[in-house]
Amino acid sequence: MTASERAVQLIQIAAEAAADKLADDILAYDVSEQLVITDAFLLCSATNDRQVRAIVDEIEERLRTEADAKPVRREGEREGRWVLLDYIDIVVHVQHEEDRTFYALERLWKDCPAISLPESVTHASIQRART
Repeated sequence: MTASERAVQLIQIAAEAAADKLADDILAYDVSEQLVITDAFLLCSATNDRQVRAIVDEIEERLRTEADAKPVRREGEREGRWVLLDYIDIVVHVQHEEDRTFYALERLWKDCPAISLPESVTHASIQRART
């Protein structure tokens, strides 16, 4: 089983929204073989709590307007260091870069297939890394 077409669409919209708010290390994994609760994870990080919130707000706005999707659950918003958005088909993790390093979620899911992200997302990440 692989991630549904809907899940991939949501991942791509969320990744573009995160990139627009200058998220770092944007990665997506197809976790449908490992988990029954969701098809895909999107991971990204930010340099401070304020940016974490800005990324979360942009992801929610874009998914609502472009895909008519609303999260069924939000966690971690009060602290602003790791916010989880559960859209059933996908789960989005926006982490402060220190928490991203500490918890290393990508290490847990490294055996799952990566989901290709739009070129605009990968290009933006490469450009920021060069500066």
